[in-house]
Amino acid sequence: MSNLYGWLKEWKRKEDMSSVFDLKIKVKPEHIDVLGHVNNVVYVQWMQDVASAHIETLGVGLDQYLEMKHAMVAVEHHVQYRKAAMLDDDIILRTWLYEINALYSFRQYAFFNAKDRSLLFTGNTKWACIEIASGRPKRMSPTFIQAYQPIDPEMDPFDLSSII
Repeated sequence: MSNLYGWLKEWKRKEDMSSVFDLKIKVKPEHIDVLGHVNNVVYVQWMQDVASAHIETLGVGLDQYLEMKHAMVAVEHHVQYRKAAMLDDDIILRTWLYEINALYSFRQYAFFNAKDRSLLFTGNTKWACIEIASGRPKRMSPTFIQAYQPIDPEMDPFDLSSII
């Protein structure tokens, strides 16, 4: 992974921080397909990008993966495209964890148009913990389990009222 989110390493997680994570991006020309809207594959890349940014803020990003010799890898994606995003749109990429067990974490995504708050995309990913050297499944370390806390069931992750 590039150092695209390197700035996040300097950011300190606050104790009262929500388990919902937002990343705001702007649609660029390279995101657009021949139909004039964001290509479907780009949304899956954005899922990876926002998940990576989120784990960096949780203190268990790529550097920690390498140090601990195990990592979380995507094993299953489900996506639903609801509305097209267009060139120069500002997009809110939102993600949260909703279930954790010894081997897997389950992450949800919702992408919104920042201007009109319309829902563009929803998706979820099943992530598996593996040993990097062998690629075999491994139980999550206490470090992962402590950092990867699922969303509070009382929270509504589709509520954008906290975003300016």
